[in-house]
Amino acid sequence: MTERKPPGISFTSWIDQQINAAVDRGAFDNLPGAGKPLPNRGEEDAGQAWLRDYLRREGVAADELLPTPLKLRKEIERLPEAMLGLKSEQEVREVVAELNRRTTDWRRIPIGPPVFVPLVDEEEMVASWRDGQSVTFPTSSPATAEPKARDSEPERRRWWHRHRKSAPSHPGQH
Repeated sequence: MTERKPPGISFTSWIDQQINAAVDRGAFDNLPGAGKPLPNRGEEDAGQAWLRDYLRREGVAADELLPTPLKLRKEIERLPEAMLGLKSEQEVREVVAELNRRTTDWRRIPIGPPVFVPLVDEEEMVASWRDGQSVTFPTSSPATAEPKARDSEPERRRWWHRHRKSAPSHPGQH
């Protein structure tokens, strides 16, 4: 439709004229589903059903319709799965840095609902990626597998645990 609406005619009349001209040209002949009843969608909202079908036909993920903060949160949720396909620590760091950059950009000028979006801890993700790289999956079922022996390296205690154990809880007590 490249033609503009003439100034002296209403939109309804102009649209009706264009539809009638298209019918006369045969633009609506032999359309897929012509002469068939509309599909029964049950009790669901027809507008939502149409939108879902449209997105499916066009190959658009429903996540694309979410506001930015919700898209970022979904991306953060899916990050551990996405890291499995990465080949190097540098790639993991780049993916996390890019996600954190987009999160920071959104935080500067938040558009949409006020949803808190946390930054991703890069070192934690790298450590998680390293753990995932060294994991070997057992060939037997978990019930028949033998329990693993604990690593010979002692568990590293957090600084607040060390502080709590070494300092007396009340002055003058030992």
